[in-house]
Parts: sequence; C-alpha cells; structure tokens
Amino acid sequence: MHNHSDLDIIYFTLFPWDNAYSSVSLSFTREFAKHNRVFYINHPYTLKDFVKGWNTPMVKARRKDMLLNRMRYETIPDLPEVIAVQPPLTLPINWMQPGKQYEKWSEYNNRIILNTIRQVIKDYNIKNYVYLNCFNPYYAGALPKEFGAKLSMYQCIDDMTEEAYTAKHGARVEEDAIRDSDVAFVTSRNLLRLKKHLNPNTHVLHNAVDISIFEKVHEGQLPRPKELEGVKGKIIGFTGNINEYRLNYPLFKQIAAQHPDKTLVMVGPLNSDCYKEFGLDKMPNVILTGGKNIRELPAFLQHFDVTIIPFLKNKLTASIYPLKVNEYLAAGKPVIATNFSEDIRSFADVVYIADSEKDFVQAIDRAIAENSVELIEQRVLTAKQNTWTERVKQFWEIVDRHLVPAETVV
Repeated sequence: MHNHSDLDIIYFTLFPWDNAYSSVSLSFTREFAKHNRVFYINHPYTLKDFVKGWNTPMVKARRKDMLLNRMRYETIPDLPEVIAVQPPLTLPINWMQPGKQYEKWSEYNNRIILNTIRQVIKDYNIKNYVYLNCFNPYYAGALPKEFGAKLSMYQCIDDMTEEAYTAKHGARVEEDAIRDSDVAFVTSRNLLRLKKHLNPNTHVLHNAVDISIFEKVHEGQLPRPKELEGVKGKIIGFTGNINEYRLNYPLFKQIAAQHPDKTLVMVGPLNSDCYKEFGLDKMPNVILTGGKNIRELPAFLQHFDVTIIPFLKNKLTASIYPLKVNEYLAAGKPVIATNFSEDIRSFADVVYIADSEKDFVQAIDRAIAENSVELIEQRVLTAKQNTWTERVKQFWEIVDRHLVPAETVV
C-alpha cells in the first residue's frame, strides 16, 4: 500500500455538495478528506436552472458570481477542509437532437468546466493529482492528457440507457468518458458486464454506508419523529427516493392492503406522482413523510419493525446495488427485497429475497417474528464490511495498480 497523502483529488460530480440528500461523491469526499486535499467541483447550473431557481437559497447565494460569469470557491459546512467549487453557468442543450449543433454547444459547455478546473489547478498550485468524474459525462468526462493528472477516472453509478432524460445524450457521452478514462468504476456487477468492453480497466466499487450515522439506532432512544406520533402497531418502513423508474407501486399497495394492522411509512423525496396514481396517499395506514436529511433517518429506522426494498425487476434495477440495503442492515433491521439484481442476491444470507409479490407480502410477518439479537448482530456485521472507509481502501488499491508504471528492473 503506497502513501497517497501527497495526491490531491479533483472531484467533478453530478451531485452538488449542497444537495439536501447524501450522495456517493459526498460520501467518498468525506472519507478522502481525512488524508487528501479534495477539490469538489459542483455540477454547473445551466441558464435554465439558474432562472428557474432564481429565488432558491442555493442560487441566491451564487447569483452575483453567476451573473458576472465567474466561478466561485465555497466551503462545505461540515467539511471545512474540502475546497468546493461552483463553475460558471452553462447552456441547456439536452433538448437538442444528437448531431453537429449539439456537438458544437457541448464543446462550448465543456470548455467552461475545463477552464474552471484549469483555474483551480493554478490557484492552488496543484501538481500531483488524480481526476475523478462522478456520473457527469456531459462535461469533462475524461480530462485531456495535457492537464497532467496522474490518472483520469470515471465513476458510473447507474444505467444511463434506462431513463429517458439521460438516455438521450448521457448514455452516448458516457461511453466516450469511460473509453477515454484511464480507469472506470461501476457500482454493480451488472454495470461491470455492460461497461467492461469500453475499458478493460473497469472495476466494481459498490455503494456503502456511513456507519457512524446508522449506529445511532443502537445507542439509546432517539426522539420519535412527529410523523410517527400516535402510530400504534408494527411499522413497515421504506427510505429512499419516491420516483417512477424503480419502485413497484402495486406492491406497496398490496403490502399496505394486506397488513391493515400495521403502518407503511415511506420516507423520501416525492419526485413522482406515481404513489397518487395507485392511491397510496389515500390509504389509512400509509404515511409519506417527504424528503429527510440522512441524519434524520436513524430516528425513523429505530421505530421500524421491518424494512423493505420493493424495486421493480427491470433493466434499470438489474444494475443497482442499493445504497439503502447497508443502511437498513447497519440499523440491524430485517430487510425484505425483490429479486432485482445480482448484487441484492449477494445479501441472501442476511436479507429476505422474495421472488414473487405474494412471497414479499408474506415475508413481512415472518421477518418480524424471526427477529432476534443474533440476527441483528449478523446484519450490523455485514454493514460494517460495507463502509465508505472500506470502499476508499479498495479505491486506493485499484489506483495503485494503475498509478505506478511498471519499473524496469536493472
């Protein structure tokens, strides 16, 4: 194992540091920052985002710099040692058809990000560094060689071909980013199968859990969230994005309908109205809390009797290693999941994997009945093998293999 503390990391990511929800890149940054200088470059606002978000606190704080078309340095409140960067505005071009015009404007946008990176390198006199692009192939997917990064790396965390917005241009530009990078990382085994042909140096780096947050579940009584006040009986819990691509809403509905003595609590941002189409908002034993900060989750998890991952089984979910599985396990909770990916099957000894909707609904009573101190310990132990600290260790092991040119032995 080499010492990497002299390496700086320029991390350009799709996930802004000031996003309300935790992200893969922020979790890695938290860990990287313990030993390395990290330059966290936010996804730029397009002109359209800027106008739409004009009155939001995030845009207000940045308005002046954006109007003057300049980048700004920022401080992440709980990571003061990280240098955060907000690039200048870019043009909204996703609406365009692929072709010459798109390429031209894409090139223009790309230059804005490359100039931002160049400026950061100059301002901080960065000499010895690696570049990491997290799921943002629209700009600077791979860093041009003349930038002098020791390695240019790309992180793929989802199958871009499976969502309409990202499929339009993202999937294509991502292929270029992976091809042009020295190393590519993917979050699941299925993504490895899908991307390996683009770059032989593609490695799996699974999602993980910030154990320090979820251990709080075991450290004494947490205040009961207001949404759970007055809830009697057992609680079936789900945490995560309420969106349209992944979740099996008919299954949510069956779970609530067939367990009238229990309450189904769904914690997460409502990014789709699908739950209304299936009438979940009208069911007496369903509570939708809306988005919560990751630090608020333990208080909910502490009161859940069983946790669920009712994903659809499709091409998108086949490539998912779900972030929430290790969060549920770290909280020691029984987990029931649909059989959606090879990665969820790798948890078969600590998670109830249901092959049918009927199995899923029935597993709930079984999971609650079987719960024991031993099972709780086994779950927590599994989560402890899947922390961001572990992932960063794996990251550096992979980087080492690609960093050192084969020395010629004399």
